[in-house]
Amino acid sequence: MLEQQKKWEGYAGLAMESCATKTVLAGGAGFGIGAFFSLMSASFAYEDPYLRSQTQTQAQLNTTQKASAIFKEMGKGMWTSGKGFAKVGALFAGIECVVESYRAKNDIYNSVASGFISGGILARNSGPKAVVGGGLAFAAFSAAIDSFIRREPADDD
Repeated sequence: MLEQQKKWEGYAGLAMESCATKTVLAGGAGFGIGAFFSLMSASFAYEDPYLRSQTQTQAQLNTTQKASAIFKEMGKGMWTSGKGFAKVGALFAGIECVVESYRAKNDIYNSVASGFISGGILARNSGPKAVVGGGLAFAAFSAAIDSFIRREPADDD
């Protein structure tokens, strides 16, 4: 039993080290986070009762129909936001894994290079200036996040 458990732990370790698994997990987590953020922001969109009563279509609907319309709109927003976050998360994680595999190092330069490439890809439809600007902005953001994560813990002496 112990040998079989070690065998499966080895398989799980190999799977977690693969770029495809990291990309899929980052995409799934990005989708969940994007959907959650959209849900939270949608809850603030319906706070103004005066604004809600001004729309003519809402005034002709009963409570159940209004709730149904609100939930459908929230679901569409969650789906759209989730897809966007999933795309960014999967793109960045996949590129970072490939860069890290190529360089055979785990340091801040991997995330900076991955951020630059990812930002450029995300801005590719807006022209060359936007590609460079998006790459630089995403690289700076990646460097800031990676620096925060890799910082030395404070001594509690």
